[in-house]
This record gives sequence, structure tokens and C-alpha cells, in this order.
Amino acid sequence: MLTIRIPATSTEWEQYYDLRFKVLREPWGQLKGSEVLTDEDQADHAMVIDDETQQIVGVARMQTNTPTQGQVRCVAVSPEVQGRGVGKLLMSYLEDIAQQKGIQEIVLDARENAVKFYLSIGYEIIGDSYLLFGVIPHFKMRKEFQLNLER
Repeated sequence: MLTIRIPATSTEWEQYYDLRFKVLREPWGQLKGSEVLTDEDQADHAMVIDDETQQIVGVARMQTNTPTQGQVRCVAVSPEVQGRGVGKLLMSYLEDIAQQKGIQEIVLDARENAVKFYLSIGYEIIGDSYLLFGVIPHFKMRKEFQLNLER
């Protein structure tokens, strides 16, 4: 079973950033520490824990760009559990937070190998983005939400 929540202890934060480093930075020769962004304290964070092993198997963050736009960044899922719903759980969690805040759209820059995943959960490609580390093409993607006007 998987549990999703916000990292709470210093150990959880260390494991959170370690997974982000191992998946998103280390394979491209980036330095330890490059996985931590300057505005971490202003973002909403999520981690997925495998209840059986107590290991953090997925992490992600969402920042608020404007009162109506959020941006998901730094989504990392352990290679051994990719394709098992961890990414969907992370994105659903962050989308729920976004909607609670009144955010009407989420944007993200998806690595080429993740585009199919984001398309499968309702995101659309809105353009090319950038080339990370000179080798990883990214695509700008977006998902819009309908405002819930029920009271």
C-alpha cells in the first residue's frame, strides 16, 4: 500500500531530496545540492511512502506562480516502482491542493520520457520548453480545472 503526505521530519526531508537527486540530477553528473531549489519553503510538497518497506518512492512539489496558476516541478519516482501509480498519486494530491487554493491551471515542463504519462492524466502539450543539461528535451504542458462554484 502507498501513503502520500508532506515530509515532516528532517530524516524525511533528507530522503525526499535524496530521491530527487538520484532520479533527476545524478544520472546527468549534476552535483549533490542541485536538487534543492531556492524557493522550497514557498512550495507545496508531497511524498509517497511504500508502507511495506517504509521507503519514499515518489516526490513532487508545486509552486504558486499566480493566484490562478500553479507549477509542478521536480517530480521523481523511484525507477523500481515506475508504472505502478506513484506518479498519478502525486499528481492527484497536488491537483487537489491546487483546486483548494482556487488555482485554475497547472503548468509543468515535462521531460520527453514523461510526456506520455502527463497526457494520460489530462495534460496537454502547449509548446517546447528547454533542453536540460544540454541533452534532455522538455515540453511545456498544462491542465486546466473547472471552478467548483457549489457552496
